[in-house]
Amino acid sequence: MNIVILSRNPALYSTHSLHMAARRRGHFVRVIDHMRCELYMGVRGLELYYQNELVENVDAIIPRIGASATSYGAAVIRHFELTRVFSVVKSEPLLRSRDKRTCMQYLVAHGLKVPDSVIASEPGELESAIKRVGPPPVIIKLLNSTQGIGVIKADTVKSAESIIEGFLRLKQKVILQRFIKESNGTDLRIFIVDDKIVASMQRIAAEGEFRSNLHRGAVARKVTLTVEEREVAIRAARTMKLKVAGVDLLRSSKGPLVLEVNASPGLEGIEGTTGIDVAGKIIQFVERNAR
Repeated sequence: MNIVILSRNPALYSTHSLHMAARRRGHFVRVIDHMRCELYMGVRGLELYYQNELVENVDAIIPRIGASATSYGAAVIRHFELTRVFSVVKSEPLLRSRDKRTCMQYLVAHGLKVPDSVIASEPGELESAIKRVGPPPVIIKLLNSTQGIGVIKADTVKSAESIIEGFLRLKQKVILQRFIKESNGTDLRIFIVDDKIVASMQRIAAEGEFRSNLHRGAVARKVTLTVEEREVAIRAARTMKLKVAGVDLLRSSKGPLVLEVNASPGLEGIEGTTGIDVAGKIIQFVERNAR
């Protein structure tokens, strides 16, 4: 098959792992920077150009779209979709899951539990918003936060108000969220391909840190999931209509809480921790579904 990986950097671990997995299975693979694609719409129909060359005869695309390129990346995916090219991640689920507000709305509407959360858009609403998520400490997140950037813990009402007011003055939308103390700085990353769990790990925050992102110095280890955790993770990915997803769960006194559903989860941590060829699982999924 002719497979295109949409990625800004072919040297990134996830992109390289997918590239090599596809080549090992005998496919022709090309990495294209989605931000440098030209989208033509006109009398000839829909055409996509890269480096002044028409991109055609593509069987499948594997999008690796970063948070800063979500909007245009989704437009590129849509261009391929409308010309009947199979995409591992569809454009609308990417947009829906990347927006934390929309993602939580869908999850809760479909009966899944998330940490108590409130979105405030005016400084005058802050006191009541903090009361709704419980007493401090509370977690404050930017709507477009990623890899733990833009995620802050506030230990008092005054500090929470000060932080949120600062963000709102900068025209940044924030989510106020209950701090789940019993999770003890850990979360679960569950990797799903084609409605099946293919790998999972537990991430443990570095000493003195509450964020369990590997980019923040957290460590990861293999983990055995409960039946409920497995069911919740699969339901979360299905709810967001993602066939390939990284679902992050918190273990709480109320059961597993969905923290995030990632449409472009990194492979380095999960493959290194579990020893599972997740990239190969994704290529097999492409083989089953591409024309």
